[in-house]
Amino acid sequence: MSVKIRLQRHGKKGKPFYWIVAADARAKRDGRFLEKLGVYNPNTNPATVELNLDQAVQWLHNGAQPTDTARAILSYKGALMKHHLDGGVRKGALTQEQADAKLAKWLEEKAGKVTAKKEGLTKAQEAEKAKALKAEKVANDKRAAAAIEAAKVEEEVAEEVAVEETAEVVADEAPAVEEAPVAEEAPVAEEAPAAEVVAEEAPAVEEAPAAEEAPAAEVVAEEAPAVEEAPAAEEASEEAEA
Repeated sequence: MSVKIRLQRHGKKGKPFYWIVAADARAKRDGRFLEKLGVYNPNTNPATVELNLDQAVQWLHNGAQPTDTARAILSYKGALMKHHLDGGVRKGALTQEQADAKLAKWLEEKAGKVTAKKEGLTKAQEAEKAKALKAEKVANDKRAAAAIEAAKVEEEVAEEVAVEETAEVVADEAPAVEEAPVAEEAPVAEEAPAAEVVAEEAPAVEEAPAAEEAPAAEVVAEEAPAVEEAPAAEEASEEAEA
């Protein structure tokens, strides 16, 4: 029976995580397995890997063949490195202590790389966050400046509208005051000629002054001699005396 070290899918849609299992090569991907060796979660950065190193190396010693993804995970956790060193010990190329020291050194270097990557990611996240905050602050400042400018424009527009309305009101009221000069259409001064006409007509009355009518009395006086013809009475008296 050939054995494979592979991943068995679990989790919900869009959020998968995997079990690292040793299973019969003829079994379904998510079917029965011989042993669970660890867990792989790709949803985190860096990915979370938990592996039983000794059991995984034992399955490798027994001839289990990992899939490509499982091989990358085993290499990441040092299982392939330990399998290689154990082969050297079996062949007598090095002692177990030397193999353990090399493995420990390799794991320490790997852990340092992982830590450096995590720190780099943390710094990148902090820088991204600071950049986002700065961009948000700039956007808020622009928004506030735009709001202030809009308020100023609204005030100016309101002032212009108020001035225009005031001008319209004044323009509407002004004709009533300007219509007062209608009295000029019939000025008293212009009617003065009528008085002059009356003055000119006045001489018609002066044409018959009382003083000028005095000659009529004189005429009467001149006619008075007609009364002086009274000597006839004198003649009568003379006849009486006779």
